[in-house]
Amino acid sequence: MDAQGPPNTSGSPSPRSEHGLPGVNSLRRPSDSFESWFRRILLTLLVVGLPVVACTTGTTAYEASMHAVRAQAAQRHEVVARLTADVERNHNAAKQSAQVSWTDAAGVVRTGTALADPGTTKGTPLHVWVSRNGTVTGPPMSTLNAKSTGWVAGGAAAYGMALGIYGLRVGTRLLLDRRRYAQWDAEWERAEPLWSARFRR
Repeated sequence: MDAQGPPNTSGSPSPRSEHGLPGVNSLRRPSDSFESWFRRILLTLLVVGLPVVACTTGTTAYEASMHAVRAQAAQRHEVVARLTADVERNHNAAKQSAQVSWTDAAGVVRTGTALADPGTTKGTPLHVWVSRNGTVTGPPMSTLNAKSTGWVAGGAAAYGMALGIYGLRVGTRLLLDRRRYAQWDAEWERAEPLWSARFRR
C-alpha cells in the first residue's frame, strides 16, 4: 500500500515570508487600497477643513455685515413725524401706509410715507427712520443682525463642505465599484471555460 501523503505533510513548514509579507492581505486589490487612503484624506479634510471653512466664511460675512451696520448707522437717523391725515380702519391689515411730515435739522418741512396702525388719527407722532436726503427708510442693521448673518453663513459653508465631501465619497465609491464589476466580469469570462471543462470530463 502506498503510504504517500499529501504534499508538504513532512519536513519543516514553508516560511511565512513565502506566502507574502506579514500583515499584508494578498486579496486586497489596488482599488481597495486607493479607496482606504482616499477615505482617510476625506476624513482629514472633514475634521480639519470644516471648522476652518466655517470660521473663515462666518467671520468674513460678519465683518461685511458690520461694515453695512456702521454705514447705515452713519447715513440714517430717527425723527419724530406726524400723520397728515387719519388712517382708515381696516381689520384685514395690521398696518397701512400713511403720509407723514416732519421738520429736519435745517428747518425744512419734509413729507414721506410710513406705516401706521389702522384708525390712527391725524397729528399722531410716529418714529420713522430717514436717510441723509430725507427719504423715509427702514432702521439700520444691528449688531445682532451681523452676528446672525455670520452664524448662518458659517453654518451654510460647513454644511456645503460636508455635503460636497459626502458626494465625492459616494461618487468615488460608485466609480470604483463599476471598475471592480468590470474586472470581475473579465476574470469570470476567462475562468468560466476552465471550470466548465472540469465537469465535462
